[in-house]
Amino acid sequence: MRELVENREPLWQVLALTMDFLGGGVVATLVVPALVAVALLVARRPWAAAYYLVATIVTGAAVQLLKQFFGRARPENFLTNLDFGSFPSGHVANAATMAAVIAILLPRIWVVVAGTVYTALMMISRTYLGAHWLTDTLGALLLGIGVAIVTWAPLAAKLDGERALAKERRSRSAKGIAP
Repeated sequence: MRELVENREPLWQVLALTMDFLGGGVVATLVVPALVAVALLVARRPWAAAYYLVATIVTGAAVQLLKQFFGRARPENFLTNLDFGSFPSGHVANAATMAAVIAILLPRIWVVVAGTVYTALMMISRTYLGAHWLTDTLGALLLGIGVAIVTWAPLAAKLDGERALAKERRSRSAKGIAP
């Protein structure tokens, strides 16, 4: 952490603060979940929308419970506004949950790569800004992925059925057959 603080550069700081904005506050807790849920509903995937929202809410609650339980002090020399507790990183947990859920819903290699890159950038930015220790971001990564999997399990059959129906609708549409 000392090495990071001593070698901060304005360009990297701007990029890290951009990730900070995207991964926290109203954007991450209300705007992004609402946009993703609406997109899934427009795509006629209500179970997928519910799954995404449930996973997001469970992740947020788990982060706050763990922050209160551990009460870990944050690093010094941070460059952003912070709440209580360093472990786990809420920004990273949200990013990992979103990436994992979307990868489960849209199993495409480009989705997995994009989600991995986004989550890795969030982990790096949180550490770079001095908001978290590296272990805070690693724990949050595991938490986010874990919540995505645990919340998926009871909905797996509904989500698979919904995916099959969506695929059938696309196929019929491509052939010019009415739904």
